[in-house]
This record gives sequence, C-alpha cells and structure tokens, in this order.
Amino acid sequence: MRFALITLLIFSFRISYAQTNFPKQLPAKNSVSAQLNIDRLNERAGNVYLNSPDSALKMTEAALLLAEKSDYILGKGRSFLNLGHIYWSLSYYPLSLFYLNSALSYLPRTDTFDLNDCYRAIGRTYADIKNYKAALSNLDTALKFAGTDVGSKAEVYSERSYVHCALKSYSMAINDAIIALRLNRSINYKRNIAILYGRLGAIYSSKKDYTAALAYDDTAYNMSIAMGNKRLQAKTVTEQALINNELGRFDKAIGYARRAIAFAGNSGFADLRTKAYKELVNSFEQKGDLKQALAYQRKYNAIQDSLITDSKLKSIGLIQNYFSLNSRLNNIALIELRDHDNRAKIRSQEELIAILFMSVFALLIILSVTFYLYRQKQLLTNKLQVQHKALSDQKQLIEIQAVNLKLVNDLKDRLLTVIGHDLSTPIANLSNIAEMFESNHLTSKEVHNIMKDINPIVKGAELTLSNLLEWAGNHIRGRNIHSSNVDIFLLGVEMEQTFIHALQSKNIEFVNNAFPGQAVLADENHVKVILRNLISNAIKFTAENGSITLTTIVEKNGLVISIQDNGKGMTADETKKLFYIDTHFSQTGTSGEKGAGIGLLLCKELVELNGGKLSVKSTAGKGSVFYFSLPLIRAYA
Repeated sequence: MRFALITLLIFSFRISYAQTNFPKQLPAKNSVSAQLNIDRLNERAGNVYLNSPDSALKMTEAALLLAEKSDYILGKGRSFLNLGHIYWSLSYYPLSLFYLNSALSYLPRTDTFDLNDCYRAIGRTYADIKNYKAALSNLDTALKFAGTDVGSKAEVYSERSYVHCALKSYSMAINDAIIALRLNRSINYKRNIAILYGRLGAIYSSKKDYTAALAYDDTAYNMSIAMGNKRLQAKTVTEQALINNELGRFDKAIGYARRAIAFAGNSGFADLRTKAYKELVNSFEQKGDLKQALAYQRKYNAIQDSLITDSKLKSIGLIQNYFSLNSRLNNIALIELRDHDNRAKIRSQEELIAILFMSVFALLIILSVTFYLYRQKQLLTNKLQVQHKALSDQKQLIEIQAVNLKLVNDLKDRLLTVIGHDLSTPIANLSNIAEMFESNHLTSKEVHNIMKDINPIVKGAELTLSNLLEWAGNHIRGRNIHSSNVDIFLLGVEMEQTFIHALQSKNIEFVNNAFPGQAVLADENHVKVILRNLISNAIKFTAENGSITLTTIVEKNGLVISIQDNGKGMTADETKKLFYIDTHFSQTGTSGEKGAGIGLLLCKELVELNGGKLSVKSTAGKGSVFYFSLPLIRAYA
C-alpha cells in the first residue's frame, strides 16, 4: 500500500509539473483574427513607407514575426514585399531585391495583385541600379499579372516610361507615359496624373524639347499645389531651373532654383535641394558671378557631406535592424521546435507513466528481491566502463598528439625552408641599400629609383609572409571556419582598393563583373585570402596595359567565382604541378616580382575547407583563369 501511494504521488507530481511548465492548449495557427491583424499591419506599412519608412519598418517586422508564429504563408509574402518597398525607399537596392525575391517564394500564383506589385517593384529596383534589361523583363511579367486592373496597369506603364527614358528611347517612353496617363484619368487618380505630367516633362527635357518640357512641368506644378505634393513641386521647379539654364535664361533659372530650395528645405528632400544648389552654381558661373557661384558651391558641398554622414548612420542602423529581425525569426523557429518537442515528450511521458503505473504492482515483488543485487552489479559495471573509457580516451589523445607533433614538425621544416629561401633575399637587399646609403655610396635619388625596382619583390615577400602565417595558423590552431553571408561583389570592390597602387603602376584595368547582392555561405576571412592571392598573382604575371576580370556565375546551388587575366599564362605541364606540395613552383613576374609559390597551396586548402574546389585554365602567352565554387545562401539557391 505504501509503495502504491508513493507511486500515485509521483504520478500526480509529474502531471502537475507538465501542466505548470507548458500550456494546456497552444493558440491555433492561422486563426482569422491573427491573419486580419497581420494584413492590417502590412496594409498600414504599405501606405506610409514613402513618408515614414522607419514606422513602416517596425510595423512590417511585427507583421512578419506574427506571420512566422502563426505560419501564415500569405502574410510572410506580403511582409517580405513591404520590406522590399521600404529598403527601396531608403536606396538599399541589393537588400530590396533580396526581400522582393523572397516574397515571390511565398506569394501564391493566384494572388495576382501582390505578384504584380512585387514584379513591378523588382523592375523599378533594377532600373535604379541601371540593369535596364532585367527591369523591362520584370515589368513585362508585372503587366501580365496586372490583367484587367486599370490602376496596376497604369503603374507598370509609368515605370516602363522611366526605363525607356533612361535608355534614351524617347518615343517609347512618351508612348508608355501617355498610356499610363490615359489609364489614370479613367479612374481619376489625380496623384499619379500629376506625377506622369512631371515624367513627361523630364522626358521632353532629355530630348532637348524644352518648350514641351516646360508646358508639362507647369501642369505638374499646378496639380502638385492642389494636392499638396511638395516633393513634386520641388522636382518640377528644379527641372524648370535646369531648362532655363540650358536656354541661357540665367536670372529665371536662379529664381526657380531658389524656389526649389525653399520647397525641398521645408519638406526635407535633400536630393532635390542638392540639384537646386547645383543649378544655382551653374547659373552664376554662366553669368560670370564667381563669388556667388563659390558661395553656393560651398552649400552644395556641405549638403553632400551631410548626406554621406546620414548614409553611414543609416547603413549602421540597417545592419542592426537586419540582424535583429533575423535573430527574432530564428528565435521563433527555435521556440516552435522546442514547443513541439516538449509536447511530444509530455504525451510520451504520460503514456509511459500510465503503463508503468498499471505494471508496477505485478513487478513489485520481483523488483524488491532483485533490486539490491542489480544495483550492486550496475555500480560495478559503471565503474568498469568509466575506467575503460578513461584508458581509451588517454590512448586516443596520445595518438592524436603524436600525429599533430609530426605535422607541426614537418610544417616547421617547410616554413623554415621557405623563409630562408624566399624572404632572405629582399631583406638582404634592403639591408645593403640602407648600409650603402648610410655610408654615402648612394644618393637619395638613387635610393628612390632602386626602391621602385625592389618594391615588387618586397610586396611579394610581404604577401608570402602573410600566406605563411595564415597557413601556419590553420595547421597549428586547427582548420576552423566561421561561415557567414559573403557578398563577392563587395569583396571585389575591397580588393580593387587593396591593389590600387599595384594596378596603377602597371596600368592594369580591374573589371568587377560580380553580380551585386549574390551572397555565398563561407568564411569571409578565407574568401578574402583566396581573392587577395589570386588577384596578386594575376597582377604579377600580367604585363602593362593588361586587364584582370572578377566574374561570378550561378551553377545549381553554388556560385562559381573566377579571376581571369591576359598575362603570360602557363603550359599544360605547369598547370598540373600548381596545387601539389611536392611539385609546386614559383616564377618571376613581368616586373620582377617573386614569391614562394605557397599562395596557391593556401588558396586550395581554404577553398576546400569551405566546400569548394580550386581549378585553373591557362594558355601560354594568352593568360589564365582561376575559378572556384562556393555554396549560395538559401534565398539565392
């Protein structure tokens, strides 16, 4: 009886513990009230993102988190669509494209309204980064989803007119703008009608048809006053200032520019204010009033500096918001996973306890007799297992230490050989030059000329030392990677700045054809080391007036990254020896540069460590292409 009572108490405790720590019933997913709340937040964010992007961002993030919690797929798609709009309004175009493309994976094909909006936004963003082919392709897709909706079709034709104007296809731009104007008139959408008059003014201004441009700008200006659209007022007045400068009416241009500054200043449109100041500088320069031109030039420069500072601050905030949102989404997914596991464990434990409760009485006598002997045996078995495991671990540790000691010793011998062979020469040269200069055997001019000749050798020695330290660190500390999202285009920009002096000294053109925004999942420091070595080698073996091209191509779920040069190239036998420690070699560059040949071995190790493979194609006298692949992040894959 006592045993049965204790068992009942344990059973009751377990049940009450489960009920205390976990809810009896979780909120139903996809509830109507939750969906309505998410849709309401997304709709409000979509209405205010142009005037208040920060508020829109907070509402959209709240909607996305709620949609993630309730597994509301359409809500996720609309949230990603809003994020794309918001970051477009803040001019963060690659991030805008990322969220807009993410939205496409959630929006159902039946939701033609949101799909039209998404493809139109993608087309508009591609136009802003001057990828007009992609812009027109996405706008054509948006037009298909617009169907018979007049407002949606008008928006698409309006964006098409902007792209055709940028391509200087003015007749097509005018035609699309007129179609959009006619559609907006049919639904009496005055806001877009005014904007389209301003668009037509800009198109005719680009065509140098200033009479027509001024007429459309006047109409747009009058409509913007009636509707209180201050941005359009400032834009049209700025355009009129530009046209009057082109026509030589400088006093009139000055009047319009000052009005534009007043409108833009009161409304906070810094981009239009800078354009207006630029026109004022132009007007006074043309009039010969250089004092006034210089004064407005200073104001223009001050605004530009302020915009740069604001951009940096916004970029920091953007990064913080981006990682904060991702962290919260990951936390929600983790909580849901733990919640699911906990509920499964509760059910399993309740079933097990019920079975044990019914079986315990039948096993009571047997357990009471065998418990003591079983306990003693179990203690002895555990003790033996612990001792055996300790001995096994100690043996395995000794074996690993022996292998590591041999690897470190071999690495030490290899590094000492390389240091003695390849780093002693430039150091000795620098020492001799210093001694000769100190003893007045060389003049400052002669030292300057000698340093120009020895600079490539020293740079090669510097890269060799960096590679040696990186390689030694990988072998001594262990081959650890810290994967993150790495944008190859941005690293290409960084590499161009790193090697700017080397490129300029040989007059080598560096072409960054990597696609912006395509991120790979890899260790960013490893990728930098790989690109630094490959680009350094390309500069080393490329003659003056050559070119080096960084290119990315998507293949399946990976990104193929290539560095191509038109330098001296290699034979087929030489390329076979590049990536092996016992056959690798080093050649002298076109300007006398030297290296240890260890850079490519380091690149091979780092590429393979990040899940890729380093390869080369080369033709003697025509140049080489080194290429490797890395996995794309999930959104692009």
